[in-house]
Formats: sequence, structure tokens, C-alpha cells
Amino acid sequence: MKKLFLSAAIVLGSLTSFASTSPVTNTIVKSISIGDEYTEIKLEELPAPIAEAFKKGYPDAVITKAYKNEKSEYKLDVTVGSKVGSLYANADGTWIKK
Repeated sequence: MKKLFLSAAIVLGSLTSFASTSPVTNTIVKSISIGDEYTEIKLEELPAPIAEAFKKGYPDAVITKAYKNEKSEYKLDVTVGSKVGSLYANADGTWIKK
């Protein structure tokens, strides 16, 4: 009987060492995404090379809004049927992937 109590005490004593808590360090990482600030422009102010490239590449699409940033990059809000999206281009009509 003494051996039974002794073995139970040893087993329970060894289990408590696994149940101890260790300090948890939470690391919080904040990422800030600084996007290019685009300002809205009139569709008439859109450079001719961009308008021509748009008509050639997307004949069924319609430009709803146009924007320009400090780097002379243009953002076009476009609709094709019921789909809405954005295109980006340089002043010379070259498309940019963003």
C-alpha cells in the first residue's frame, strides 16, 4: 500500500512539472504601407499616349475617373460591363503592374 501511494505521488509530482507555465512573449509587428498619393484629374487632362493605348488595349472598356501622382504615373478607374477595376500607366502610355 505504501508503494502504491509512493508511486502515485511520484507520478503526480512529475506531471506538475509539465503543467508549469512559461512566460510567453508576444511580438507585435506593425507594417505601414505608404502608397502613392493620387489626385483626381479631369479625363480631358489624360495624356494622348495613355488614351490611345487604352483604346487599343481595352476597346470595350470605359474610363470613369483618372488620377495622377507626383511621379507622373496615372491611375485609371475602368468599367467593362459590370466589372470595375483600376489600371496604371506612365505618361508615355506604358502600362504599370501594381
